[in-house]
Amino acid sequence: MNNPLPLTIGYSTLANRAKNIKFLNSVKNLVIVQNPDGTSAPSFSGDIKVVELQNKGVAKSRNEAIANTNTEYLLFGDDDIEFYESGIELAINVFNSDPQISILLMQAVDEEGKLRKSYPTNSHALKLTNSAKAATYEMMIRVSDIKAAGIKFDENFGAGATNYLGDEYIFIADLLRSGLKGKFEPIVIAKHPTESSGSLRNSAVDRKARAKVFSRVFGIWAPVMRFLFLAKPPFKKFGLVNSLLFIISK
Repeated sequence: MNNPLPLTIGYSTLANRAKNIKFLNSVKNLVIVQNPDGTSAPSFSGDIKVVELQNKGVAKSRNEAIANTNTEYLLFGDDDIEFYESGIELAINVFNSDPQISILLMQAVDEEGKLRKSYPTNSHALKLTNSAKAATYEMMIRVSDIKAAGIKFDENFGAGATNYLGDEYIFIADLLRSGLKGKFEPIVIAKHPTESSGSLRNSAVDRKARAKVFSRVFGIWAPVMRFLFLAKPPFKKFGLVNSLLFIISK
């Protein structure tokens, strides 16, 4: 490979889904396989590193990706993500132009090329109040900063854990509170199917999982922040009863 980009894409997958990954040749590819059932581990042609975990939990996979990355930057991928090299190059340029940025949030499109959600139109600094909707595949990190600060995904949250939502937001919150800085840029970095684990639903299980994320991030201020989350346009359609239960974490 000539002049590869200084980036690793760390894919999290199950053993029987690894064949779905769409690799880019211009970056380093790292596959973290969750394999608690002992299914035959996948093998790939080319220079692709595979790390096998004997347990489940996407946050564990993300942390393993950070630990096994030796390039300057890291993107987090799943087996149903397609990354765009043009977006990656733009993102790296943003990092190179501002060495104080440790994490960059970007945009993704669906199967029809439409933005997956309502994104801001302009670049801005990340705060606790504007980064709750982040998806992992929209995040690029400066690996050395994250390792030096000891920032990791909370393995009590995310797909495969009891609290199966919010691992991305908790990661960003911990990063910002450590003194590191982040930024959003309206760069399309990836394509992802419309449905995802972070899609807003009205079930009691989802409501409770989301409420716990706010408890983890805001502590005693969580009820206030849950209310503001619901009130912020576009108004979250939980319904009156579910909204009240969400605010008080019931």
